Amino acid sequence: MCLILFSYMNHPRYRLILAANRDEFHERPTSPLNFWPENPCILAGRDERSLGTWLGVTRDGKIGALTNFRNLGALKKDGPSRGLLVSRYLENADAPGAYLESIRSFAALYSGFNILAGDRDSLFYYSNLGEGLQPVKPGIHGLCNAFLDTAWPKVERGKKALADILSHSEDTWTDRLFDMLRDTWTPPDDRLPDTGIGLDWERMLSSVFITSPTYGTRSSAVILMAHDGTITFRERTYTSGKPGSDVLFTC
Repeated sequence: MCLILFSYMNHPRYRLILAANRDEFHERPTSPLNFWPENPCILAGRDERSLGTWLGVTRDGKIGALTNFRNLGALKKDGPSRGLLVSRYLENADAPGAYLESIRSFAALYSGFNILAGDRDSLFYYSNLGEGLQPVKPGIHGLCNAFLDTAWPKVERGKKALADILSHSEDTWTDRLFDMLRDTWTPPDDRLPDTGIGLDWERMLSSVFITSPTYGTRSSAVILMAHDGTITFRERTYTSGKPGSDVLFTC
């Protein structure tokens, strides 16, 4: 997952409104959004290579989401899959803060990551390259491949777009959110971050929706978590930028 835009405790009906894109190499095998057969409490897509996930919820209101941290110096060639951090959170009974505290002791084994973990009472952010666990404050936030709310162009553009969408009628949100996640605008070179991957890759990765022959946006997701406990989760998948499946679940 490479871009997460969300509104937390900022709406009278919803505690969390989240729109996210997962960017990945096209060759990596993936299962689309569904309840997991061995644990039907979990609703998530799945990385079939390592059996983790980048974004998921549970029937009892937990949510976990992950982005990679773009730092070549923090790559662990033989490190464990970062997606397992989310799936393990969804599988166990730990509260979000307690779970994130528990992984700090071995987080250095992983390549750089950001993780959001929440339930019906709280939402926390943690990066293994950051300064510790942080409760997420009410408001509109963006998380990409740097720290939470780092002002990369697509994060700032996405946060403004999300605020605008939520100012309109709720029955227009879903279409507008997915349109936002298909945004292919790229900033000028002088606004690009310099993360050590070279200018061509910085340009390619700078848009909200990414397309290239080998790597790009594989799926978009919209999650609405109401204060009454109802969760609506919709996912659209893509193959080389072309629409694939479109699934909707409510729990």
